[in-house]
Amino acid sequence: MEKAERNLVEPVQNINMNQTRARFSKGMEFLLKKSEVLFIQKGLLIFIIGFLLGRAFILSQLTPFSLPFFAAVLMLKKQHAPIALIGVVSGAITISFGHTAHSFLLSLAFLLFFKITKQGKRNPYRSLPLAIFTFTLIGKITAAFINNGFISLYDIMMGSVEGCLAFILTLIFLQSIPLLAVKKRKQALKTEEIVCLIILLASVMTGTIGWTLYGVSIEHVMSRYLVLIFAFVAGATVGSTVGVVTGLIFSLANISSFFHMSLLAFSGLLGGLLKEGKKPGVAIGLFISTLLIGMYGQGEGTLVKSLYESFAAIVLFFLTPKVLTSRIAKYIPGTTEYAHEQQLYMRKVRDVTAKRVNQFSAVFEALSHSFQQNEIGDEEDENKELDYFLSNVTEKTCQTCFKKDYCWAKNFNTTYDGMSKIMQDLENNDGQLSQKVKRDWSKHCTRSNQVIEAIRHELSFYQANQKLKRQVKESRKLVANQLQGVSEVMGNFAREIQRERENHEAQEEQILDALQSFGLDVSQVEIFSLTQGNVDIEMTVPSNYANGECEKLIAPLLSDICGENIVVQQKEQLFLGGDIHVIFRSSKRFTVSVGVAHAAKDGGLVSGDSYSTIELGMGKYAIAISDGMGNGERAHHESNETLQLLRKILLSGIEEKVAIKSVNSILSLRTTDEIFSTLDLAIIDLQDASSRFLKIGSTPSFIKRGNQVKKIQASNLPIGIIQEFEVDVVSEQLKAGDLLVMMSDGVFEGPRHVENYELWMKRKLKELQTDEPQEIADLIMEEVIRSGTGEIKDDMTIIVAKLQHNTPKWAAIPLNITKRKAL
Repeated sequence: MEKAERNLVEPVQNINMNQTRARFSKGMEFLLKKSEVLFIQKGLLIFIIGFLLGRAFILSQLTPFSLPFFAAVLMLKKQHAPIALIGVVSGAITISFGHTAHSFLLSLAFLLFFKITKQGKRNPYRSLPLAIFTFTLIGKITAAFINNGFISLYDIMMGSVEGCLAFILTLIFLQSIPLLAVKKRKQALKTEEIVCLIILLASVMTGTIGWTLYGVSIEHVMSRYLVLIFAFVAGATVGSTVGVVTGLIFSLANISSFFHMSLLAFSGLLGGLLKEGKKPGVAIGLFISTLLIGMYGQGEGTLVKSLYESFAAIVLFFLTPKVLTSRIAKYIPGTTEYAHEQQLYMRKVRDVTAKRVNQFSAVFEALSHSFQQNEIGDEEDENKELDYFLSNVTEKTCQTCFKKDYCWAKNFNTTYDGMSKIMQDLENNDGQLSQKVKRDWSKHCTRSNQVIEAIRHELSFYQANQKLKRQVKESRKLVANQLQGVSEVMGNFAREIQRERENHEAQEEQILDALQSFGLDVSQVEIFSLTQGNVDIEMTVPSNYANGECEKLIAPLLSDICGENIVVQQKEQLFLGGDIHVIFRSSKRFTVSVGVAHAAKDGGLVSGDSYSTIELGMGKYAIAISDGMGNGERAHHESNETLQLLRKILLSGIEEKVAIKSVNSILSLRTTDEIFSTLDLAIIDLQDASSRFLKIGSTPSFIKRGNQVKKIQASNLPIGIIQEFEVDVVSEQLKAGDLLVMMSDGVFEGPRHVENYELWMKRKLKELQTDEPQEIADLIMEEVIRSGTGEIKDDMTIIVAKLQHNTPKWAAIPLNITKRKAL
């Protein structure tokens, strides 16, 4: 019973704990937002910084902080300039009245100078540091003259030193104040911005010199707390940098604090190295540093005091909420929070880009549908056009006829139908009217010959108008198909964008360990995909791996690890003598070797046939033959233009049926000449050996598998004859070792005294004793030419493609390495 109650109570306690944590997190976020409003928007942070800088000293005499800070705030955040001035003056009051008057008058003089010269300067940021240097030097010399009654060389030197410091601090404050004065920062901090921010914070802390609480120095506590925060957030590099810069600023402000720089630097380094232990690890680093540095002759009392100060800094460090440290870490490159923030930003950019591409895709699809819509009431429009046609005829003939009322009022249908029959008969018989229609019309109309001639005359305009409308309609269909294809391509592109790179850190480590255990020096491995058949791995290898190590060793090892053939896709040396960036991809399961034989009519130089092999994306391979009508330059131009258009459209990613229809529409609409071309297209998928054949007016193709020969044929008119046609697609499953033979009509119909070209070609293919594509192409071409008594009566092109299993030159070496199932 007690166990059952405990099982019921524990989940409830966990839920309550999670709810408490969520409420605490929300409460901290609320406090941070309120703090941002108070400290940043209201200017309280500017006041505090100004107050501490107003009482900060360097070398116990120089006060170069006040004027640069006020000038930077005046330049960057003009609305907060009065608050900055009040803060600086308030801090100076805690030192002395003379220091207060000096800071106030110097700031007031610069303000007047700024108001006077602001209008005439295009870029006041450039001249601001020099102006600060001048005012600081003059102010220091004037103060020395008022106090001593004369100006010594020492006063000029100290004034110059303070002016130089003010010059540098102005540049630093111009970089660092925007980091504190903005409400929300989206970009990461640059290295120089981090250093400037650290100098600003260290300079602010010098204003706490002399403050103690129960014997504990506030300046030491705050400086160590600052080092702890940056070491915990950014690691050893930034932590040690913060320690060195902060210690240097404190040592300039107070010579007795020089040893403190060593403590802070060592604390930042050790704490950053122990940051994997979270806050306790960083705290332990500070304690160890305090003990080690405190042993060098500082005395037991000083060591105990330093330990108290470190303990106070650690208490503040542990009280710092995680929300604050995480927010700081977002802006420092190299941190996990920064990487996560960048990933979120990139995901947002990716989603926005994909959304915009999808919107464009939807626009193109809508435009395509708009162009594809049939005209509303096509039959009504045809009737209207017929009515307009007959109206033009009656206007020229029936308007002056005395039988007008009899024909159109009493016998409208008979008259209308009679004229329509004459029009159709003339249109169907190339302008010739049959005797029967002419005789019937003569019985009805007293002006039959005049009406017939008018109809014949108007018919030419009517036919021209109809032809123009058909061309416009086909043009609209062409545009609709192209827009639909572009829409599909953009939709696919948007889906590709939205595919995130998967996290493969564990697999990357496994591959890196496997390669290094084999003795290969690989510095970096990045896995983008481990999908079967689509493996994508990138590596960085040394520059001395230029003798085939990637192809001979690394690729076979990866093949053994991934369980499939991996090949080197691309190698690129990053810079002269530098490392080599290598891309490894999955090899295709099949490869195609091609042989071509080509001859022009009568042995000429220009053939009307054109051919092309195209490596498409996604592991597809296309083979195409086009035969232009006739021979010579014009036929070659037509066939070559067909293949060039097809190549560009296919490479864009548009589906092959849409591509062929687009090519047909373009070629049929661009000229009125009766110039046509055939197209024989085969697309082979190199992953599964499936193939698609699109034969547009072309001769059959043949697949030879062993002693079997199979014919591939489809019935489609040549390209360019009609504007609209459906493309028949023939699909076949190929196998390794298959031979695909494609040819133009000059080869297929070339043999003389042959009644059945198909049986002759099958017999010749079966008789072949070789399976080399180039040898087969040459042998078939030779047989065809010999059968024609040595004459080439037409342009001839034959392409033979052999499908084989793809075995890389350096195949996988059998090793006992973890297989894909472990990846």
